[in-house]
Amino acid sequence: MNAPHQIPVGFSRTLRLREMLQSNQLEFLMEAHNGLSARIVKEAGFKAIWGSGLTISAQFGVRDNNEASWTQVVDMLEFMADASDLPILLDGDTGYGNFNNVRRLVKKLEQRGIAGVCIEDKQFPKTNSFLNGERQPLAEMDEFCGKIKAGKDSQSDPNFSIVARVEALIAGWGMEEALKRAEAYRQAGADAILIHSKLSKPDEILTFAREWAGRGPLVIVPTKYYSTPTDVFRQAGISTVIWANHLLRGAASTMQAIAKEIHSSETLVNVEDRVASVNEIFRLQDAEEYSAAESVYLSSASASRNAVVLAASRGAGLEAVTADKPKVMLPIAGKPLLRRLVEAFKKEGINDITVVGGYRADAIDTSGIRLVVNEKHEHTGELASLACAAKSFTADTVISYGDLLFRSYILRDLVESDSDFCVVVDSSQTPGPGVASTDFAYCSTADDRALFGQKVWLESVTSSAGPANLNSPQGRWMGLLNVRGAGRKRLVATLGQLQQRDDFAKLDMAALLNALIEAGERIEVQYVHGHWRGVNDLDELRRAGDFAHGQAPYGSNGSASAEAGA
Repeated sequence: MNAPHQIPVGFSRTLRLREMLQSNQLEFLMEAHNGLSARIVKEAGFKAIWGSGLTISAQFGVRDNNEASWTQVVDMLEFMADASDLPILLDGDTGYGNFNNVRRLVKKLEQRGIAGVCIEDKQFPKTNSFLNGERQPLAEMDEFCGKIKAGKDSQSDPNFSIVARVEALIAGWGMEEALKRAEAYRQAGADAILIHSKLSKPDEILTFAREWAGRGPLVIVPTKYYSTPTDVFRQAGISTVIWANHLLRGAASTMQAIAKEIHSSETLVNVEDRVASVNEIFRLQDAEEYSAAESVYLSSASASRNAVVLAASRGAGLEAVTADKPKVMLPIAGKPLLRRLVEAFKKEGINDITVVGGYRADAIDTSGIRLVVNEKHEHTGELASLACAAKSFTADTVISYGDLLFRSYILRDLVESDSDFCVVVDSSQTPGPGVASTDFAYCSTADDRALFGQKVWLESVTSSAGPANLNSPQGRWMGLLNVRGAGRKRLVATLGQLQQRDDFAKLDMAALLNALIEAGERIEVQYVHGHWRGVNDLDELRRAGDFAHGQAPYGSNGSASAEAGA
């Protein structure tokens, strides 16, 4: 690949195009029709772009008969100008109307950073020159001269170029008429003349160039006489050659072949290695620049976040429905429990999600997640699963049980906390008959439903590995922990210390929270009062379905009123 053309600082696009048109060396413009193709043209080493009317209309899926409005064309040019700093010469057809349309067109092109426009002396609406060219009427010469003058009088940048395209040879009006019109257009102020021919030999073009005798820059489009050696154009004194439509034609033939192959074979295996990789598309879109800017401009509150989901268990009390799948893949109102959790994370901009599987990990849907497996899940607990995902703490991270359903505000408020550690505690749940004794939270202040602006801190959590607290807890930890900033490194260090204990294999998440507190960490508490579900047995599985139905959008499967309690 040629090295990109180096642009001197302050060297405007309009000046670069003007110097190309007036250069003593043969220059080349390459067709582009959208932002992606404009970037490809620049990377190939070209110095300027031809904004082709044919290919821009074709990529819109319409004919080259002014079916795409001039405002739609200008909008596309803006994407092209943003994608590449090369000067663009627009194929402006007939100027999209009379002298007044040309005046407005020039002003709008200058506003979009377009370096010049080429207008042709046919009548509006135009038809592509190669379609019944001899039957296409030409504009009155004086009228077209008026368009050129109107455009030149309207430009604010003295280097903006207007190229006059002579269609007399295409329309069968002869060489004398072509030369006559070209001279009139030059005197009207045209910065260059584009002479067009539909013959497969360059005879007409070379005759015109000889008769023109260098009175001004001469531009050609050798689409039909493409086999002519380029040195012939140099010797004839041609200023600029336009390669007018080949990127779109190449793309079209390739897309046709690929579509036919995929339809026929019903697989991607035959085409994947023959097309650009997804990463190459990302590169052409300048995705790396966005990633770099993200680290500069996004605040910590909106920076990238991760999630770790603990999903290794089969589910005690759920053996009847988990013979072929883990608990997290049980359907809740028609959608797997894990999928609902993943969607909740993604809604809050948490897209890097690691799921720690164990029992029937092969049945876990890995769409949108990274799966790691706790191979010793039958003999270990929650912390052993968390240790399998220790490499995932590369950004602020939410650690979650895998069997949770909750209203969206719970996760939103959790990740917006500015504390290094934060947990969610449900103040509506207290110990009682049939309720597991773990995960009850003891906090610095009870939830009086009016603690706005006042921080509450976790003091301990009942754990399966530790003695029970005889006092009354302030609620139940629901299984969500947010770790941010420097807290990530300290959590990993504490986890490493717990791994040295003989009973590590049996430790649960509550043991980690208690160890952090004993190490002097302050863990903020976010109180809720219901609005979530865990799935630990068949009865909770049934009620989870009711909760999920209550979360459905309005108009989908009945009521949209959310279940209020836990």
